[in-house]
Amino acid sequence: MNLLHKTLALAATALALQAQAAPYQAIVPAKSSVTFSYKQMGVAVDGRFKKFAAQVNFDPAKAEAGKASFDVELASVDAGSSEADDEVVTKSWFNAAAFPKASFVAKQFKPTAPNQYEVTGSLTIKGQTREVKFPMKHTAQGKDGVLSGSFILKRGDFNIGEGMWAKFDVVANDIQVNFSLTAQPGK
Repeated sequence: MNLLHKTLALAATALALQAQAAPYQAIVPAKSSVTFSYKQMGVAVDGRFKKFAAQVNFDPAKAEAGKASFDVELASVDAGSSEADDEVVTKSWFNAAAFPKASFVAKQFKPTAPNQYEVTGSLTIKGQTREVKFPMKHTAQGKDGVLSGSFILKRGDFNIGEGMWAKFDVVANDIQVNFSLTAQPGK
């Protein structure tokens, strides 16, 4: 192999590595999920949100410079039955008519291990904003990547379940929120 071929091969390799290092700038909703689980009268219940959107600029190699915001349409909830879906959007629970979205804005991505990060940000639900911190994992899938993690939401902190639902004897205060977001580099 002559010098020209070696130089071209090296340049092609560098370009390929550079292309893989492009920051993620889009979420693919069809390949992503936001789910939750909690206990109602001691029985585990699972649910999910069908509609959400994100704005992201995240490079795993430069995580500290990452930015992300995430909105979930609360009326898109699937709580396991149509009766539960209808109830959870009412004023006592999400009050989706007055507060149609839950929003998360990341303030910091801190590397903790290879492909693992601690994310800190502000979560707003029903007009209540609280800081949340959770672990997030990055798994490369070709040029795409999966950003996944989970955290415990205390529903009482956000007035989710007011009036007769304010106590935690029927519906637990701890809600496990899980996410798996397929991210793509910018075009």
